[in-house]
Amino acid sequence: MADLKQTLRDDLTEAIRGRDDVRVATIRMVLAAITNEEVAGDVARTLTDDELQVVLRREAKKRREAATAFADGNRPERAERERAELAVVEGYLPSQLGDDELSALVRTAVQESGASGMQAMGQVMKTVQASVAGRAEGGRVAAEVRRQLSAG
Repeated sequence: MADLKQTLRDDLTEAIRGRDDVRVATIRMVLAAITNEEVAGDVARTLTDDELQVVLRREAKKRREAATAFADGNRPERAERERAELAVVEGYLPSQLGDDELSALVRTAVQESGASGMQAMGQVMKTVQASVAGRAEGGRVAAEVRRQLSAG
């Protein structure tokens, strides 16, 4: 993958030229979050693409939660804006696993670890998270692990 931060900058330039307000605002927010992450701590540093993915996932989660909050608060126009921003952020993330793929990964992890019962959830989660690598939200993974361990 090309340098993700440079891709974001290039896409920002294109969005400004194309007068795509949602895309411009979203990419600016993401770049600000990246910069904040780079200067956090004692020494400024440049983030790797993997670290950038972590920032992007965090930004996507914020948008998802805000959209839900606005929808619950009867603010549909703000919820729609958050969903539009979420779509922009998700465009920079690896494609998400489908339910069937996630279920298969969890099933494999349960079988490999020989886990049975909820006390083994942490062990299974550790194994699954390594293979999921940001392609599914932690809550989804935990729910599937919980479902399979309680059913088994």
